[in-house]
Amino acid sequence: MGKIVFNYLLKRLALFLCAAVLIAITTGFIFLDILVLDNGISETSITELGQEIIVAIICLFFFVKVCQESEQRGAFTLIMGFFLCILIRELDNVFDQIAHGSWVWFALTVVFISIAIAIREGKKTLKGLIHFITHPSHGMLVAGLLCILLFSRLFGMGILWHKLLGEDYNRAVKNMVEEGSELFGYTLCLISVIWYGFSAKEHVIPTAIENKYRL
Repeated sequence: MGKIVFNYLLKRLALFLCAAVLIAITTGFIFLDILVLDNGISETSITELGQEIIVAIICLFFFVKVCQESEQRGAFTLIMGFFLCILIRELDNVFDQIAHGSWVWFALTVVFISIAIAIREGKKTLKGLIHFITHPSHGMLVAGLLCILLFSRLFGMGILWHKLLGEDYNRAVKNMVEEGSELFGYTLCLISVIWYGFSAKEHVIPTAIENKYRL
């Protein structure tokens, strides 16, 4: 019993250290932009590129899962589709070269395909989603998404910065705070996905939930 508890604590410590290293590395992107490149966190900054790379890694992870895990293909396709839409939105400047706002049509295409595959997989999709959201890593993923989709947006609203610093405030400060918050959220999502990847096979859907949904 003591050995099991020790191994459990050791794994949690390893997770914490890995998370700390990842956060330190991604925060370093901001230092590069501000202290080395002096670009004010522009659209072509290391911070922006780092965000896109992180989302691409997450998409690749779930794509591999889609190919490997036939029993959870529908669920992983939905999750991959969600993050792929986020990636497409982050790359809106690239898609604007085709036509302004064209990223929306690419994102909608991904949505329709993902939903179609999930419906085709039927009950397996529900079981896969429940397996994913009952895993301990899911809480960190939700925290990351809230940071990306809500906190960074609200915290970066111009009305706050106008009131605090006046009409002629330095936009680079606002960009650093907003993009830094987004980067932190993306890093939390990446940590969550890595955590899930290493321990998904050990996770079992709670019996009460499994019976309730008759999985």
